[in-house]
Amino acid sequence: MRTRLLVMITAVGLVGTGVANVAVADPSTRSPLQKSIDSLVSQEKFPAVTAWVDKGGRTESVVAGTARLGRQVPVPRDGYVRAGSNTKTFTAVAVLQLVAEGKVVLDEPIETYLPGLVRGEGIDGRDITVRQLLQHTSGLPNYTEHIGLENFAKIQHTFFHPHDLVKAALAHPAKFPPGTKWEYSNTNYALAGLLIEQVTKRPVQEQITERVIKKAGLRHTYWPQPGDQSIREPHAHGYALSDAQSGKVIDATEMDPSWGGAAGQMISTPSDLARFARALLDGTLLPTEELAEMRRTVDAPLLPGWRYGLGVFSVPLSCGGVYWGHGGDIDGYETRGGATDDGRSVGLAVTALPGTFGDAEKGALAVMKSVDTAFCK
Repeated sequence: MRTRLLVMITAVGLVGTGVANVAVADPSTRSPLQKSIDSLVSQEKFPAVTAWVDKGGRTESVVAGTARLGRQVPVPRDGYVRAGSNTKTFTAVAVLQLVAEGKVVLDEPIETYLPGLVRGEGIDGRDITVRQLLQHTSGLPNYTEHIGLENFAKIQHTFFHPHDLVKAALAHPAKFPPGTKWEYSNTNYALAGLLIEQVTKRPVQEQITERVIKKAGLRHTYWPQPGDQSIREPHAHGYALSDAQSGKVIDATEMDPSWGGAAGQMISTPSDLARFARALLDGTLLPTEELAEMRRTVDAPLLPGWRYGLGVFSVPLSCGGVYWGHGGDIDGYETRGGATDDGRSVGLAVTALPGTFGDAEKGALAVMKSVDTAFCK
């Protein structure tokens, strides 16, 4: 969700900054995944980690760290977390379902569905297709760079309407002509959410709940309603920097997630995120043609081998092949994982963004290494 972390890619923690160390099992009996997430706590300074893995019906659920800074509070297994940009995959699925129903055309300009809205310096909705929005090749500026997120404490409890987010982005010039390169922008998915509402004449959160969450059989995934700043129990607390200058860490568990919207507002659990990825690849959510369109990728130069389709990344694995997923970064939580075509699925969450307690790039890469361990070991 947060561009500053997505650009370097984004792992889990504990240290002398008030994070209480919770005892772990005898090292000789720990699984490779448990050892990896323990390291996220001890080496990368994240308060808590929770992970869930399914390998052909053989599941593993592991946790590390503490659910509250400065106290020894057990981390709930498979607890609720803010899912951040995983929301984009749900949004993309809903759009592609509308494509399958003949209500939206992927290569039609967004102008067709949201006439007159997408205008700005070097920006014209008549030149930007629905596909380019879902693929992050639109060239639209990223609204998260322009709504004050660098001072999180000031906007933590602020409500944003989707049109506010789009307006904040369109006040700035285009990054590049549509279709000429790839660059991650949350604005693309704010517009995709408005597209869903315009075509269905229903709220985007209702459409995603009915079309995607229920269809995938997810019992612990939901879109917070306007004004709901909480997270359902059980959950570990999430932590964030209050601003970009002071280095002060605050509790970010309760916040207004409306700035995420169709790009990042949802709440889920590691197991539900893994099950969602599994249902997507298994064809539960999309017809064959639309799933194939989702998996048509372009180069996404974040890390070597990364590619992006329509709302989903293709990420190479050290043991061969790739997994399909998205991941999410939102103040207080980072999530990573996805599924492979051969039946493996993984969901992993940490309770702070990389850089909150330790080195951002090192922590981000460590999280990705733990996800790779979950798939490969």
